[in-house]
Amino acid sequence: MRSAEEKFYRARITHRDEFSAGLWKIRLDPGGPYDFAAGQFATLGVQTPEKLIERAYSIVSSPYEPELELFIELVPGGELTPLLHALRSGAEVSLRKIAKGRFTLDLKSGHKNHLLLSTVTGVAPYMAYLRTLYKDSTENRFPADVHLYLVNAASRSWEFGYHEEIAELASKAPWLTYVPTVSRPYEDTEWRGETGRVEDIIRKYTDRWELSGSDTTGYLCGHPQMIELGKGILLRRGFPKQSLKEEVYWIPPKTLRR
Repeated sequence: MRSAEEKFYRARITHRDEFSAGLWKIRLDPGGPYDFAAGQFATLGVQTPEKLIERAYSIVSSPYEPELELFIELVPGGELTPLLHALRSGAEVSLRKIAKGRFTLDLKSGHKNHLLLSTVTGVAPYMAYLRTLYKDSTENRFPADVHLYLVNAASRSWEFGYHEEIAELASKAPWLTYVPTVSRPYEDTEWRGETGRVEDIIRKYTDRWELSGSDTTGYLCGHPQMIELGKGILLRRGFPKQSLKEEVYWIPPKTLRR
C-alpha cells in the first residue's frame, strides 16, 4: 500500500481571485512535479478532524504554466467547496500527484472542427486547450487546420470567469470563434450579447458555422442537463457517438435514485 507521501502533495494556494459571489479561481504551487494534459483534472482535498474530503476539478492552466489554476463554484451545503471557499493565499490543500481524465482535445480523428459547449465552470478544461494552443501557435507547434468554436453559457454575464481572456484570445487567434450567452438577460440588463441556454442555440450556430459530424468533434462540459440535452441535439443532427466527448460535473439526485 502506498503511503500518503507517495500519493499526495501539500499544494499551497499562491493566488485567489473572486469572480462573483460563490465563483472564484485559485492558483496552486503543486509542491512537486505535476504532469498533465490539457483537459485533465486534479484531485484536491482538505483534511477535517474526521476525514480527508476530496473532489476533482478540471485544470484551467496549460501544462506550460508552472502553477495549477482551478475555477471553483461554491455548492451551498457541499462537503468540500465551503472549506475551499474559506481558504486564502498561503493555505495548503492536499493534491493527488497524478492527474486523470480523458477530456482532452481530439487530434487523432482528423476532424478540423471542435465544438466546445460549456456552462459556467465547465469552461475550465477549454481554457487549458486555448492557453496551450495559443502558446503552440506562437512557437510554430500549432496543429494544422484546426478550428475551435466555443459556446459558454451562464445565467448572468458576471458568472463568466474568463470572458475577457477568451475574447482577447479570439481577437488574436484566427482558429478560435467565441460566443458567450446569458440565459437570464432580464437579470442582466446591461448584457448586449447572445441570450439563451446552450441547448437553445446549438442548432443556430452549428448551421451558421456549417459544422457536421463528419468533420467536427463535439465537447460538452458542465451542467448535466445541458450535457444531456445538448448531446441529444447533436446526435439528432448526425454527430456519431464516437465524435462526442462529455465531462459531467455532478450527478443529478434523480439519477442517483435510479
